[in-house]
Amino acid sequence: MNRETSQLMASARHFTLQLSSTPRGARLARLLAVEQLRCWGLGPEIEAAEQVVAELANNAVTHGHVPGRDFRLRVIATGSALRIEVTDTRGDRMPVAGAVGENGRGLLVVGALAREWGVRSGPAPQKTVWAELPWS
Repeated sequence: MNRETSQLMASARHFTLQLSSTPRGARLARLLAVEQLRCWGLGPEIEAAEQVVAELANNAVTHGHVPGRDFRLRVIATGSALRIEVTDTRGDRMPVAGAVGENGRGLLVVGALAREWGVRSGPAPQKTVWAELPWS
């Protein structure tokens, strides 16, 4: 990690929750993330962030659910970006960009709201789906 990266991380705000992989857990992720963002002073961007959290948490519960295992929500705010990460324990089920399934268009919504999004594997058996939104 270089000096610039370490200074950026030192000035970033972090919020992490571990929640049950249930519809109630997904709802709590959205509600608690929105409250934290309000405390951080997020302005008009709050609606986009709320939708992204809702979509990613719902996907973790719907497609990444393993009985007895939770999912994790992490929100990181820096000077110019808001990064939302949702980690579940179904690393074998990767999301597909642009795919429209029978359960909706969640990742299309995320793609429209975020300046970029993606997925990373690991550590096994986990995967993390993330999105970055502009934040001022």
